[in-house]
Amino acid sequence: MADRFGGKWLFGGCIFLSSVVALLTPAAAAVHIGFLIMLRVLSGLGEGVMMPAAQAMVARWSAPKYRTSVVSVTFVGTDVGIVVGMFLTGVLCDYGFAGGWPSAFYLFGAVGCVWSLAWFLLCYNSPFTHPRMSAVERNYWTAVNDTTDLANHLPTPWRKILTSVPVWALAVALFADNWGYYTMATCLPLYMHDVLGLDMTMNGALSAVPFVATMVMIPINGLIVDWLRSPGRLSTNAVRKIFCVVGFTLTGCFLILLGYVRSNCTLAVVIMCVAMTCYALGFSTVHVNQLDLAPLHAGKIMGLTYTVAKLGAIAAPHAVSALTEQQATSSQWQNVFFLTAVVYAVGEVVFVVFGSGHRQSWADDVSQDQEDLKLFPH
Repeated sequence: MADRFGGKWLFGGCIFLSSVVALLTPAAAAVHIGFLIMLRVLSGLGEGVMMPAAQAMVARWSAPKYRTSVVSVTFVGTDVGIVVGMFLTGVLCDYGFAGGWPSAFYLFGAVGCVWSLAWFLLCYNSPFTHPRMSAVERNYWTAVNDTTDLANHLPTPWRKILTSVPVWALAVALFADNWGYYTMATCLPLYMHDVLGLDMTMNGALSAVPFVATMVMIPINGLIVDWLRSPGRLSTNAVRKIFCVVGFTLTGCFLILLGYVRSNCTLAVVIMCVAMTCYALGFSTVHVNQLDLAPLHAGKIMGLTYTVAKLGAIAAPHAVSALTEQQATSSQWQNVFFLTAVVYAVGEVVFVVFGSGHRQSWADDVSQDQEDLKLFPH
């Protein structure tokens, strides 16, 4: 839908839906757990639209040589949100209005609604649909943008996408990336509580610190990657694989090291910061490679690969729960971090062997065989 009709309403709509869900969450929790679960499902359905819609927007609003930088600067908003969210939520749980924890949902829900309104008023699907763009700007985008205007509604080579080895290799790498990211994003507060014994306010503040490192490193890393991809330096294929291997390997190693920290909060936070800095290296591959393979179909490829990736986001907290259920000790957390490192290793090996940074032969193929037309008429 994002590739065919544009990402504006899908992206803005998903944020608005999640914001409304946040506002209703405290009331739902007070009524019945069933209502709370229903709202969480709605929130997930809304947020599932976000990544494909974002890729469709980036494909139309960025020049190919700057795409790593654009994705890095744009998607770093996720880490800004985590930093602000972790810190403020910890404070609001201890000192907030409406009984503490509900104030976090009210505050973030209200901010999201205001942001959605601004998005709907100011955002447009592509340069070709922007009503206030000058002729000079429009000519620039026509010259640099390698994607066809979404208004053409070109058919999709579904069979070639679904049978593409680089697409599935990217899906495996994204699975590993999401496993590691959500282990850190959702489980670091647990680790700080179980192993380091921190209270809620300190937990929220220190859990946010590693994501400050990511917030700073991802845009810088994007600029470096695009510089390396410039003519006369390295190929996009080489850069993507190098950064994937280095990022995944170092992140896994530092997480293993973190498992051996028992009572030194400062050392633990430093190791987490270094791990998240290394995570930024892999980010520049797995969250941008969709645009390398086929810019016109980046939203579809992100939808496919991120569906696989979200299995990692679902499995990681369950793995943490299973491994720390009996006794949440330092040794149990070592198992969590070892498992995460193994997942990273598998993801990087698959991507290096089967992945690609080259534009695929079907990227601009608008013809479909009869089988494709029968299976996927759109």
